[in-house]
Amino acid sequence: MRITKKSSIALSLLIACALLLGACSPGATPPPATEVPTTAPATEAPPAKVTGSLTLLDWSGYELPEFWSDFAAKYPDVKVDFSFMSESADSYAKMKSGFAADLVHPCSNFWKIMVDENMLQPLDTSKLSNWKDINPALAKQGEFNGKQYWAPWDWGFESILVRKDLVTTVPTSWADLWNPEYKGHIALYDSGETAHIIGALALGFPDPWNTTPEQDEQIKQKLLELMPNVLTIWSSQTELDQLIASGDVWVAASAWNASYVGLLNQKVDVVYIDPKEGRGGYLCGFAIPATSKNYDLALAMIDAYLAQSSQAKLANDYGYGISNTAAIPLVNPDTVKLLSLEDQNIISRTVFYKYLTPEQRDSWTNTWSEVKTSK
Repeated sequence: MRITKKSSIALSLLIACALLLGACSPGATPPPATEVPTTAPATEAPPAKVTGSLTLLDWSGYELPEFWSDFAAKYPDVKVDFSFMSESADSYAKMKSGFAADLVHPCSNFWKIMVDENMLQPLDTSKLSNWKDINPALAKQGEFNGKQYWAPWDWGFESILVRKDLVTTVPTSWADLWNPEYKGHIALYDSGETAHIIGALALGFPDPWNTTPEQDEQIKQKLLELMPNVLTIWSSQTELDQLIASGDVWVAASAWNASYVGLLNQKVDVVYIDPKEGRGGYLCGFAIPATSKNYDLALAMIDAYLAQSSQAKLANDYGYGISNTAAIPLVNPDTVKLLSLEDQNIISRTVFYKYLTPEQRDSWTNTWSEVKTSK
């Protein structure tokens, strides 16, 4: 299960290291992959007779056999290995440095750069039996240059989590974080990217990834105005959950839906806000690196992860959103309600993270460093 998703400073360092490694290693950047392989030597034999190995670069927790049971049943003699990442930037950096993986699973803020740098092979979705049930709005985010490079798998919200029993006024907007009623009881997530998004939405800028230098300065000043009300800056879900449960934090910005589910299970009186500007959101998924020699096996593994049983387990155990709409009937009704899985407009109403240019990342990181040290 994903413990952290983003850290602007860590992402910047990882990207810098990756670019340096790519410049120094002639073979670090995979060659362009413009054609989908039609055959793969590893799968010429009947599935039950296929041997070899498949390497996944994934988040810890998603290696559980229940997530890929269809693959294990079909290819019992294929050894599946996992290497883990703590941030999406890890997958980019490791691949740039020559790490050999057959599947990678970062989030959408790194999808475009990996396609642009020819690090991936397009997916032949005709070979995915579960593709017909994938939410089209999520699938579209994995499409580049008219080709499907990413299979969306998991998504979730970042929103405002509130101790309902400790506040007089429940917020309805990101701009409500500046309400003096919450002074000394607000928690902000330690991320320059997240802080920029909050500031932009609070100021009424609809697309935080397309702001002008003048708007960036307004966002900075807005965040500086918020800091006197902030009790703490959190970086760990466990840390945040404890602060909310104790009553020290009344209003947590950019909290994940997993925190909401966990605190409800502890009988803490919390409410998860759907701000009028929209909840923030992350979307992650699988792709096949250009260097993989196990294309058909990798596709079969993606198909297993997209299966109804796998997706239902993800939603029921972790409280995350899923991409396979046919799995919704297998999901706990409370989770369906929490994630609005039956709402066809929920994806369009969610402000999903997008790709950042290096210049944006540096600028937002520097701004956040200045803002959080002003307290």
